[in-house]
Amino acid sequence: MKNIAKKFLALIITLFIVSLLAFLAFQIIPGDPTTKLLGTEATEEAKLALRIQLGLDKPILLRYWNWLSAFLTGDFGTSYSYHMPVREMLSEKLAITALLTLFSFVLTVALSIPLGILAGSVRNESLDRAVTALDQVVMSIPSFFIGILVCFFFGKLFKFFVPGDFVSYTQDWGACLSYLLFPALSVAIPRIAMTVKMLRGSILKELGQDYVRTAQSRGGNRAFILRRHVLRNALLPVITFLAVSAAEIMTGSIIIEQVFTIPGVGRLLLASISNRDFPVVQAIVVILAAWIVVVNFVADLLYQLVDPRIRLR
Repeated sequence: MKNIAKKFLALIITLFIVSLLAFLAFQIIPGDPTTKLLGTEATEEAKLALRIQLGLDKPILLRYWNWLSAFLTGDFGTSYSYHMPVREMLSEKLAITALLTLFSFVLTVALSIPLGILAGSVRNESLDRAVTALDQVVMSIPSFFIGILVCFFFGKLFKFFVPGDFVSYTQDWGACLSYLLFPALSVAIPRIAMTVKMLRGSILKELGQDYVRTAQSRGGNRAFILRRHVLRNALLPVITFLAVSAAEIMTGSIIIEQVFTIPGVGRLLLASISNRDFPVVQAIVVILAAWIVVVNFVADLLYQLVDPRIRLR
């Protein structure tokens, strides 16, 4: 319990530091939002008046405190460019990114676990070499490039979907999920390759342990030993890896949104950086950072739950 409390305190401190850095970074980078909003021909008086209106004339630490206090209550500020609450702008876009992330994670788990068990349970030298070579090739290809290939082959060539013709879940759930299948698969493929390689190696390691030889000497067949004893131990590191992968999948989903022109937070983030729309950028960066930190925290707790040896240490 004490260890959990320490990790939770570290989580809070990390989130505070991330929020501070995110706020300060967008205050010191070149570019003035008033110039972006008013144009280069605007007078200094007009720029000053807008700075006062936006609260940019106040000391930077006071602005940070005001922003953080409001952020913690769910008020993310008002967009400079769209003149609307940032929370309202993010609601649907965050939902789309979250849906894509969840879809990618489900595909990763559903495909990698059976493939990893199959690759680890079958002893064949040629199969081992083929699996290793395929894993290395797939893991070395970035998800955005896989997305480009998917768009070309399944979108342009085979006409399974129309690239860019995205339908929101608010209009049609079925059409939305059918479109998200291909970008989700693009994000999942490198994670699947990594998970298969890890699970295969973990199973082969466990199969060489003394308890497996003891079970075999007592007449246990390979399938029974694998199902009853080996998988339980072999899946421990894989569970943690999959939990941590949820954070990486979120990042991959944001990147793949650009390839498939999905209106999630990734496209909004790039547009807001270009427009110096700091309230939008700060909110997205802090939310994504919070997601990554919390996912790693949960993964750590999960590993302690499934492996009693961690709790004892």
